[in-house]
Amino acid sequence: MRTKLNVAEYGFTGSYRAVNKISKPKFGLVLGLTMIMAMMAGSVSVANSADKVVWNFNVWGGKRAFTKGIEVIKDKLEAAGNGSFKLSINYGDALGPKKQNPENIKVGAFEAGQICVGYYPGKYPLLSVMELPFLLPRDIKARAKVEMAVLSHPDIVAELTDRWNSKFFGPAFLPAYEFMGNKRIETVADMKGVKMRISGLNAKALQVFGAVPTMVTATEGYNALQRGTIDSFGFPYTYAFGSYKLYEVSKYVTEGLAMSGFMCLQTVNIDAWNKTPEAVRNALPAAQTAAIAAMIDAYAAADKKWRPIFKEKLDVVQVDPKTRAKLAEGAGKIWIEWVKKHEDKGRPASKVLKFVQEQVKKASGG
Repeated sequence: MRTKLNVAEYGFTGSYRAVNKISKPKFGLVLGLTMIMAMMAGSVSVANSADKVVWNFNVWGGKRAFTKGIEVIKDKLEAAGNGSFKLSINYGDALGPKKQNPENIKVGAFEAGQICVGYYPGKYPLLSVMELPFLLPRDIKARAKVEMAVLSHPDIVAELTDRWNSKFFGPAFLPAYEFMGNKRIETVADMKGVKMRISGLNAKALQVFGAVPTMVTATEGYNALQRGTIDSFGFPYTYAFGSYKLYEVSKYVTEGLAMSGFMCLQTVNIDAWNKTPEAVRNALPAAQTAAIAAMIDAYAAADKKWRPIFKEKLDVVQVDPKTRAKLAEGAGKIWIEWVKKHEDKGRPASKVLKFVQEQVKKASGG
């Protein structure tokens, strides 16, 4: 069966150009289509419809608390553009696999998209500092402040620009992580042999106690728990567990571990950004502020909705603060290892980690 590519649907115009940087597709038809669009878009990734600039934005999953920020930014920027700008949000990885978002944004397959550093090991080395275990504050408002400060740090800005031809444009901070699944976790001893979904740097803190970290994407979580590929799934609490319905295939959920998780953000292709109307670019800071407030409200609303449902359907395990403290004891060693690894490769890791620590202290009120 042949699949037709409706170019107009994606907002791309112009003639075919070869893009030498595009690698051979590895992820089937969907990725193939995104690469075709990249070639049609050429090196400048802004799509134009008459006098309107159009950004196509790729994100996995459907509408939820996590996407509230980009939805607010869309409204604010389109209003500022006064008809000259459109931000088209494509849910469900409609434009390509989530694990290819950095490459697709870089070459202009689409203008912007959602990324989470833990999905791309080695691709955002300095920004991975934000996934060090027990580094970021537990309070969601404080975490948002830290992330915004770090994303404006010159070395982080350079990493996005130089490596990925992109810039940060939308916040996508997450609540602290808990674990839901079919193994009861109350103490560190309970982690031995348990297949736990958590990102790489946080995984090191669990491996000390015998956990078996396994990386599974958000959209794969339901089936992984149902089939037993994963015993326990680390996710932002509570919204993500509810949004992806993991409680339907689980018996237990923790409260109190409050681990760090993914560092997520939204990026846009530099060429697309530079060709966007000035009024839209000038409106971005205020749009980001509005997005932060909206996300915090959305997470609070999710807690009110999901906590009673989890209490009714699951065994909610209250984790003793001493257990969390025991997990956190080895975090300093992991931080030191992270610094050494990247300093040995010529990256200013020590400077970046120190900056993050200063921002955490500032955001947490000392």
